[in-house]
Formats: sequence, C-alpha cells, structure tokens
Amino acid sequence: MRDHILFYLNGVAQRVEGDGAFQSVSRFLRYDQRATGTKIVCEEGDCGACTVLIGRREGGRLVYRPINSCIQFMFQMDCAHVVSVEGLSRAGLTPLQDAMVRCHGAQCGYCTPGFIMAMAALYEGAQGSGLGAQDVRAGLTGNLCRCTGYEPIIKAALEVSNQPSIDSLYPPSEMLHAFESAEGDAVRIGTFFKPVDLEGAIRFKAEHPKCVIVQGATDFGVWCNKRGFKAEAILSLSGVPGLDDLRAGDGRLVVGGRVSLARLEEFVADKLPQRAEVLDRFGSPQIKNAGTLAGNIANASPIADSLPFLYVSGASLELTGLAGRREVPIESFYRGYKTLDLAADEIITRIFIPLPAKGDTLRLYKVSKRSHLDISSFTAAMLMRRSGDRIERIRIAYGGVGPLVLRLPRTESFLAGKPFSMSTLEDAGPIAREEITPISDVRGSRDFRLQLADNVLRRFYHEVAGAAG
Repeated sequence: MRDHILFYLNGVAQRVEGDGAFQSVSRFLRYDQRATGTKIVCEEGDCGACTVLIGRREGGRLVYRPINSCIQFMFQMDCAHVVSVEGLSRAGLTPLQDAMVRCHGAQCGYCTPGFIMAMAALYEGAQGSGLGAQDVRAGLTGNLCRCTGYEPIIKAALEVSNQPSIDSLYPPSEMLHAFESAEGDAVRIGTFFKPVDLEGAIRFKAEHPKCVIVQGATDFGVWCNKRGFKAEAILSLSGVPGLDDLRAGDGRLVVGGRVSLARLEEFVADKLPQRAEVLDRFGSPQIKNAGTLAGNIANASPIADSLPFLYVSGASLELTGLAGRREVPIESFYRGYKTLDLAADEIITRIFIPLPAKGDTLRLYKVSKRSHLDISSFTAAMLMRRSGDRIERIRIAYGGVGPLVLRLPRTESFLAGKPFSMSTLEDAGPIAREEITPISDVRGSRDFRLQLADNVLRRFYHEVAGAAG
C-alpha cells in the first residue's frame, strides 16, 4: 500500500504525500509549482480559467481530457499525467497560442490559458480533424470570457490545423509503464483511501460511515472551496475494477458507478438522443469529464437533471455492501429530502436503465436561466405509449417542484385511455399543478413553476404532434 500520490506534471514524475494530497490541483500548480498560468477565479468549476488536461491510461495509451483544476484534488491525480498551459509551450508558442495572438483573442488575458487548454483538448486525437464552429462552441462551453468576446477566440481555434498532440510533446512510454505498475497499489494517506477492490471499499465505508465518496468532486470541490467543508474520511473508487462498466443489452443500459457523464453522453447518442441532448446541456466538458451519473443520483438534489428521466424509465440501482448486493427502484431510493435508502456500508455499483420500447415517445425538458451550464429551475420527463390516436399509458416526472423529484400518478391516470389531443393535455394541466408543491427561490417563483407544470404538457403535445405531422 502506498502512502503517496504518484503522477506526472508536464512529463516529469511527481510524488505528493501528507497534507499536500488534500489541496486542489489549481493551488498545487500555482503555489507549490509556481505554474501560475493556471488561474483561480470562481473556484466553482464555472468559468474554466483553471482548465488543465488530465491524461489517464485507457486501452494501452494515455487519453487526455480537460477538467476544472479548482474543484479537483491532488488525491484524484494518482496515476495521471497533468498538463498545464506551461506544458504546451516547451519550444515557444504552439499553433493554438499563436492563433490567439494573431486573431486578438485576448484582452486582459486572465481567461486565455483556460481557453487554450480547452482548445488543445479539442485538437487531441480524432476530435481534431475537421472541426467546425459548432464543435468549437461546444468544446468551449465551460470557458467564460469577460472582456474579449468569443468571435476572435472561435476564429483562432478554427485557424489551427497543425496543433501538436500531447504524445508528441511528451512521449508516453515511461508514464504508461509507471502507471501500469502503480495502478495495482492501494493508496492510504491520512483520512483518504483508494482501494483496488470492491471489498476493500465496502469495508472502509463500513468503518467510516460518514465518509464521502469522491469520484468527480464536482460538488465536493465547491463544498470545500465555498463552505469550508472538511470530510471525516474520503473514499475513491477510481482503482476498483468493474465500476467503469457501460453497455447496452436485453433492452436496458447498464452504467457502472464511476462512468463519467461525458462517456455516458457519447454512448447514448444513438440509443437515447433525448437523453444525450439533456446531457449536452448538463454541464461543460470539464464538468462532464469528471462527474458521474452515480454521483448525480447520490447527491439527491430535487433539481438533479438525471432524475426525471430515470424515474419515468423505471431505472433501478444496484447497491453493494457487507451483506451482498440488492437492487432498489430509483423512486424507492429517496425517502425524503437528501435521505437515501443506502446503508452505511453500501455503495452504488451499477445503474440499470430500461430503454424505451419501439414506438414509445420520450421527451425530456430542462428550464434554466442559462441554456447551458446552469442549475435547473424546473425539469420534466414524459414517456408515452400510444394505441392509435389514444394514450395507452404515460409516465410523468417533474423536478424542482418539491423536496423530491415527483411522479404525477393522478395526471398519468387521467391521461391514460384518452385521445392524444391538445384539449386532453390542457385538461391535465390543473391536475399536474395540484400534485406538486413548489417553493420560491433564487431560480424561480412558486407561481412560475406551477405555470411550467402546466405549460410543459402543452409543449409535449406540440412537439410530438408536430413530429408526427
């Protein structure tokens, strides 16, 4: 068992132990390494100024993805290659950096290193061939510019055709060998534990019932930075085999407990395009490369973007603890606000998601103040089966309208067997209003959410009827 974190920074082997393992990656870079190109601005993962590339071993090679270093911690960097903006400039400006200069892509320059790193991620591997303006806009969703304006930044990204790959800057053979040797080691540093098997993870959680499982840290990092949160113990599942399982078969998706949202989005693009569309708006590439579906479920927020879809699809969770495995329907998992049917020793190991049957109609909705990268004010999911011109059955779930995501059984019962028409959906609106208990907060008033509960049914009709016509 190791008592330190092993990783590489810009091609150079590093070792971090003790308290150093509990600081954010951005602070390690700026204060320990004096690599001040990485900026700290929001410390919430919202602006992208702290973006770095993280390379991990996948299929015998290092695959690099952008992350927000302000809400990632050094204990998460075990067996990773961290590339900061300084690491791109080994022999002067790269083509990306030169294009930003020529296209006047910076004024104050504070956000520029984050943009450069997000662009470098776009140009890694196959993603770098034939990039269009929409690809660049999507890749830069998590990067905020406060003064320059995005047009010259996007122009700079599109002008580049010969950006060197990270592998060409840092030949990976030494790192791959080091990581392959070290990945079999459990890591224990103070209150942090990274086991290499599920049994070890379960035992640690049983011994530390208040431990926090940190996989993506997209919420945990904000708690620490903004609320001064200190976990009694921290458990990482990144070394546990099998939890990265992601497959489709027998009419359902199987999603492992540490599958990232980015990987899930790519996987379901052709299987559940509606789900992929919501995932596109879920967060930035930096957030989705870190966050997991299991983490979104365990966070138990009534405005979690994933939950309405999981409710109407009839998803279930595999929970594994000292007594073995059990399967729990997603709706039974939530017993109250932030209260879960999860024993102290149990871990969410897999999520089972039934796929819509042929002929079923699925629609997902998210209302937020910003289109992308924003917390929802209201969410909804509807899964309908029709028989001719009548609604055979429909499942409806709303989020942001109570302490839990809610199924609407009375509305569902009212709609079953009725004609699929605008008047039917309009008549269902008042019933939906009566089934929810929204409150007013900074994201929207109670009356606003009540109106959305009505309006979304009308929108569902227009979308489905329009598509059929």
